[in-house]
Amino acid sequence: MSYIQRIGRSLMIPIAVMPAAAILFRFGKIDFHHPVWQKIAAICEAGGGAIFDHLPLLFAIGIAIGLTGDKGVAALSAAVGYKVFQEVMQTFEVALVTKDLAEENVQMGVLGGLITGIVTAYLYNRFKDIKLPQALGFFGGKRFVPIVTSLTMTLIGGLLGFIWMPIQEGMQSVGLWLEATGGIGTLLYGVINRLLIPTGLHHIVNHILWFQIGEFAEAGGKIVTGDLTRFYAGDPTAGTYMAGFFPIMMFGLPGAALAMVKCTPPENRKVIMSIMASAAFTSFLTGITEHIEFAFMLVAPLLFIIHALLTGVSMMVMYVLDAKIGFTFSAGFIDLMLNWSISTKPWLIFPVGLAYFIVYYATFYVCIRTFNLPTPGRRREPEAAQRNVEAAAPVRTVSPKLMSQKALDVVDLVGGIDNIVGIDACITRLRLTLSDTGQVREEALKLLGAAGIIHLGRGHVHIVFGTDSELIKDEVQKLRSDASHTGGEASYGSS
Repeated sequence: MSYIQRIGRSLMIPIAVMPAAAILFRFGKIDFHHPVWQKIAAICEAGGGAIFDHLPLLFAIGIAIGLTGDKGVAALSAAVGYKVFQEVMQTFEVALVTKDLAEENVQMGVLGGLITGIVTAYLYNRFKDIKLPQALGFFGGKRFVPIVTSLTMTLIGGLLGFIWMPIQEGMQSVGLWLEATGGIGTLLYGVINRLLIPTGLHHIVNHILWFQIGEFAEAGGKIVTGDLTRFYAGDPTAGTYMAGFFPIMMFGLPGAALAMVKCTPPENRKVIMSIMASAAFTSFLTGITEHIEFAFMLVAPLLFIIHALLTGVSMMVMYVLDAKIGFTFSAGFIDLMLNWSISTKPWLIFPVGLAYFIVYYATFYVCIRTFNLPTPGRRREPEAAQRNVEAAAPVRTVSPKLMSQKALDVVDLVGGIDNIVGIDACITRLRLTLSDTGQVREEALKLLGAAGIIHLGRGHVHIVFGTDSELIKDEVQKLRSDASHTGGEASYGSS
């Protein structure tokens, strides 16, 4: 009976959004005569209808949230918001640049999801503790979030619907231009993609090309956009903006890693070899490259520029050879094997890749030797500085550790719990917002396993810990939660 009561309580979460749906839907049914009001009514009807049409999904999410302690209300709000936003945008139409069809619904793709997520997060933080008058008390607190999200996304969808049409036409024009330029477009994309790695903004460019540009009609008539989604929908022309990464990640960067090992003084070579061998294997197998890239990106920018240019050339070479290969995660061996049967000329990766291994090895080796570049193992710290680094690094970093202990070390080396304003993580980076970035002890963090530390201004610091980043973030969040409950840093330390 207790469990059934919990389910009943959970039903209240999706039900709370019904008044917003009713208001929007009823307003949309009013018979206006002025064209402007008719359009506003159509927008409101689409917004309200989106909630009614997707009630099964909303109830599934709502019950799951209710049975897990109300965790995830923001996710439900985002689902409601996006469905509303999507339906509102579908009330607009835009002429196709190609003129193959007379008209087409507005398509925002992944960008629509990004906008919805950002708006929902803001509204959740703003209204999750709101108190309403007693008569409306049921709709207060977290239950208010999906209501205000649905109304807000209706408004945003209506506004964007008017201004998005020329933007969509512009993006279609860019896509057509890239296709018309042939290999030049792929070369430019490859170079820009790598040059944006230090800031993490390469994901934005990727999303535009992989999920926005280019269209393909599936057998049922559904239109999919973007190089990646078209590839998996069966478009034989898709995979152009992914294929060129495979020779780089599977062969080129491992060649660079070997060159850095060979250029290391004999007394440091064993240590650097163990680090680079692991990083090279990870790059080959999974396509995660940042551990290698950050080994030379910040200390030898010349190598990074060469790397960006070689990536662009690889993209162009695979385009000229008409190789079409896609991936879901990254351009590593695992994705290659998974997608081999649906790719075009995937075998070309191996001869092109071997050539790239040689090119990367020779180029990096010559540049490091000629310009005496300070790649890992070649930079000798002054004795005093080395003693400071050793003193800054926790003694426990030299032994195997649990992730919770590693998180403690990270907290110590970025200035303590009180210095951390915000924390997040992506696949390979711990993304911190700090009150005082001057407290970050970079050399000690590198001894802890960080491949690189990037200062982005305004307190934002990225620390590259590879795939441990997400786990470290979770542990640090626990420490922050414990500290907030005890009213201070407790035993977590601060330097």
